[in-house]
Amino acid sequence: MAIADAMLMEMDMEEKTTQRVLERLPESKLSWKPHPKAYSLGQLAMHIAVGPGRVATAAVEDTREFTPPPPVDPKTRQEIMEAFAASCATAKQVVKSFDDAKMMATWTLTRNGKVIMSVPRAAFLRAIMMNHIYHHRGQLSVYIKLLDLPVPSIYGPSADENPFG
Repeated sequence: MAIADAMLMEMDMEEKTTQRVLERLPESKLSWKPHPKAYSLGQLAMHIAVGPGRVATAAVEDTREFTPPPPVDPKTRQEIMEAFAASCATAKQVVKSFDDAKMMATWTLTRNGKVIMSVPRAAFLRAIMMNHIYHHRGQLSVYIKLLDLPVPSIYGPSADENPFG
């Protein structure tokens, strides 16, 4: 099995899970923050939504200068869901285009010309496009709990939802 094929299978599974979490977002609370330094609920959700496509697109180049995107304030849950669907479609298209040699080729991220990371492209995609987004999805589930809303099942039962019972 090619590296891209294995990654695509996981992307399909995790996309459905992330979609369940995003569907729980209350539009009336998109500007809510758990702390003054934190992203708002909507900003965090949008960061998750656009992440896969943005990261996969960056992986097309062999070297990328890091320029952090500003937070986006979505107006509706639908805006977030549409951005997520488009982002996932882009990410899958890009990942499908990489053969094993391209996946194992060195990919470099710089900031002001200084190397931040230089790793096989597959490691970059795994760490940032996938694991980074899972990390933020976990944060989002905490936001949902703090708002006293039911947290969906992610990798198994939550206190609010049991897909096995």
